Amino acid sequence: MTEVTTSVWATGQRPSRVQRRGRYVPESMRHPGKMLPSIAAKVIATYTGPGELVVDPMCGIGTTLVEAAHLGRHAAGVEFEERWARLAVANLGHARAQGAAGFGRVVAGDSRHIARLLPDLVGRAALVLTSPPYGAATHGHIRSTRDTGEPGVRKWNQRYSHDRANLAHQQLPHLLEGFGRILAGCVQLLRPGGVAAITVRPYRVRGELVDLPGHVHQLAEEAGLVFVDRIVCLLCGLGDDRLLNRASFFQLHEARKAWARGVPIHAVAHEDLLVFSVPQRSVGSRKLKDLQREPKGSSGDISDPLARVPGEDTGWSS
Repeated sequence: MTEVTTSVWATGQRPSRVQRRGRYVPESMRHPGKMLPSIAAKVIATYTGPGELVVDPMCGIGTTLVEAAHLGRHAAGVEFEERWARLAVANLGHARAQGAAGFGRVVAGDSRHIARLLPDLVGRAALVLTSPPYGAATHGHIRSTRDTGEPGVRKWNQRYSHDRANLAHQQLPHLLEGFGRILAGCVQLLRPGGVAAITVRPYRVRGELVDLPGHVHQLAEEAGLVFVDRIVCLLCGLGDDRLLNRASFFQLHEARKAWARGVPIHAVAHEDLLVFSVPQRSVGSRKLKDLQREPKGSSGDISDPLARVPGEDTGWSS
């Protein structure tokens, strides 16, 4: 039986904007649903070795790809929205200019067909790292009365999709069906023993909590993946004697309103990282300690897996 463990990673010691400063092109801040770079880097360092392949089927501005390149891994990403895909390419180029050793490629397309979009990578990925969408709009950037001295709240960069075909616009049943298809396609890209890591958190709709992590867990197992770990990735910082709040204005606002109604909800301070593996046909399921990267030179290492993919290292295709 596979051993399941739970860990806590202190990934929120620095705010997101500080983690990105100088490492990503400034326009990256326009995307309202970015993965925290420290989470991506920790996952990649834990579950892959130098020269191996990392795939993100919903790569946004390319956080997974950039962190992989800086760690000497190679990366491929698919992004539905062309404007974000172009930013992912720009961020990969920026990483290469800063000396990142890894190569990357971005494809603009629908990742529900990812095995067709990346046919030459089938069976070659060591890691799939991604996150599902939480809706067509997020809190984005805001300025409240406290900041401006003027009544009301100003919001910008809160919407990352206007295309109704984007999964972010779908109601929960259709979102889950689409994400399940993405995971099934990713299983085809992963090599035996490869790892799928998904960052996800619950969210509220009209005050009701939606257990998105639970739904994603079920989808992954239906796609043929084996659950091996749940890791708590902190979004808050750890101070000497207290937590350092990183919650958004609207998270705190909604929590305060709920407390006023007598409902003691709290602002989200972590991401769930759900870790799965592709079963090894020859040896069966492996324990978590065996999934953590063996020394370079072990069987299954891939040297520059993108070298045979048409296009340049930060190539764009659609």
